[in-house]
Amino acid sequence: MDLHAALAAWPGSHAAAVVALGADGAEVLATAGDLGTVYAHASVTKAAASLAVLDQVARGTCRLDDVVLDNGGTLEHLLCHAAGLPLDGDRPIAAPGTRRIYSNSGIERAVTHAARAAGRTPVELVDEGVFDRLGMSRTRIEGSVASGARGPTEDLCRLVAELLAPTLLPAWLAARQRAVAYPGLDGVLPGFGRQRPCDWGLGVEVKGPKQPHWTGARWPASTYGHFGQAGGFLAVDPDAGVAVVTLGDAPFGPWAAAAWPSFTDAARDAR
Repeated sequence: MDLHAALAAWPGSHAAAVVALGADGAEVLATAGDLGTVYAHASVTKAAASLAVLDQVARGTCRLDDVVLDNGGTLEHLLCHAAGLPLDGDRPIAAPGTRRIYSNSGIERAVTHAARAAGRTPVELVDEGVFDRLGMSRTRIEGSVASGARGPTEDLCRLVAELLAPTLLPAWLAARQRAVAYPGLDGVLPGFGRQRPCDWGLGVEVKGPKQPHWTGARWPASTYGHFGQAGGFLAVDPDAGVAVVTLGDAPFGPWAAAAWPSFTDAARDAR
């Protein structure tokens, strides 16, 4: 696949990379566009935010079963969008563990809880606890810790390399991050409609049986990652040890829902 030709057909400007895990660690195998251009991450930020929270769980400063909300919602509920909070707002609209409701507020509350336990601000927890430690020197939170990161695609490659070969989290916790939390919950995948079930891990979406989906047919149910309204995504296949990332300046829309499945399928050929 000609990655450059594919990106040229998309609106706006974009950069993309294929990262694969080999004998010597994760390696960037193919690129297209300017990987040094800084773009908004939007909700792709949540992948890094969840790592920051889980790092504190690994350190013992907080626990996944910490009760954070008055309705009994725990840190784990918040990370997997099962705490009952709406997209934006602090008033629950469902009981914990009963529905998958995608929530920016939930991720923000999770990071705030972990940051308070660590004696840091939410932004510090992500910037210093994840971006700095992974060498993502040009990526920073500007606003919400759930959707405010800005940085270049070359930095995002470091994040997916971490997801492919974890160094910040112990193996058991990294596996728990990408496992389905509260299996069987229904919900809406933004841009792709209601999914039964709507699988989610801890801060990352798990593909599961979702149809339609933004990754292609060659990406298995174990695929996990995140996309954002700014028009970028990261997708990780832990079984094949391959990931695809892209960032751009064209907001998510019908073009992305149509282009991304075939793009992610074809990009696997660059391994």
